[in-house]
Amino acid sequence: MTTGVAYSAEVTAAMWRRSLLEIRRVRGGMLPTILAPLIFLLGNSGQFGRLGSLAGFPTDSYMAWLLPLACLQGAGFAGGAAGANLARDIEQGLFDRLRTSPAPRPLLLAGPVVASMTRSVIPATAILAVGLAFGTGLSGGVLGLLALYVAALGTCMAAAMWGCLLALRYRTQQVGPLIQNGVFLAVFLSTAYTPQPLLQGWLGTFAPYNPFTYVLELGRQATVSGVEPSWAHTWPGLVAIAGMVAVLGALALRALGRIGN
Repeated sequence: MTTGVAYSAEVTAAMWRRSLLEIRRVRGGMLPTILAPLIFLLGNSGQFGRLGSLAGFPTDSYMAWLLPLACLQGAGFAGGAAGANLARDIEQGLFDRLRTSPAPRPLLLAGPVVASMTRSVIPATAILAVGLAFGTGLSGGVLGLLALYVAALGTCMAAAMWGCLLALRYRTQQVGPLIQNGVFLAVFLSTAYTPQPLLQGWLGTFAPYNPFTYVLELGRQATVSGVEPSWAHTWPGLVAIAGMVAVLGALALRALGRIGN
C-alpha cells in the first residue's frame, strides 16, 4: 500500500512538473489570466464606483466588492488552461502515449489540475496587489486573506475539471473558447457585481442556485467589511467548491474512461 501511494505521488509530481514547464516555455502565457480580470476590475470600478453608496451595500468601496471577483476570475482562467493544454496533448497524440503507461488514469488528470492550482496563485496575487495599491484594504485580516486564497484555489480546481471534461469530450483545441465561456457564465450569473438583496428579476432568482455565489462570499471575507470572517460565510463556499469539484471531476473521469472505447 505504501509503495502504491509513493508511486501515485511520483506520477502526479511528474505530471505537475511537466505542466508547470508551460510557464517557462510560453513567457507571456500568464498575462491573459491577469490582464483580463484587471480590465474588468478597473473598468467597472471606475464606471460603477458609486454603487457602493447604495443603501444595503455591504461596503462603501465598490472596488473592494469586485477585487475578490477579479482574483477568482484570474484563478478560473488559469484552471481552464489545464483543459486547453490537455486538448493540445490529445490532438498531438501525446495523451495516447501517456494512457498506455502503467500509471492509473486519474493521475493523468491529477497532475495538470494540481499544476493549474499552483499557477493560479500568480494571477490571484498579482490582481490582489493591484487592488491593494489602489487603496482597497484587507478588512478581513489574515483569516479573510486565507479565505480568499481557498476560494481562488477552489475556483481554479473546478475550472480545471470543467476544462478537462470538455477536452476529453471533444478532443480538440477548438474547445478553448467554450471552456472560457463556461467560467464567464459561472461568474456573471451570480452575485458578481451586486449583492443578493439588490438583485432583481430572473438573475435575482437564479443567483442563489449558482454555487459560485457562495464561493464569492467565501472570498469576499478578505476585502468586504460587511462580510466578516466567520464560519457562516465560510461553509457554504466550501460546500459549493466540494460539490463542483466532485461533479465535474466525476464527469471528467467518466469521459477519460471512454477514450479508446
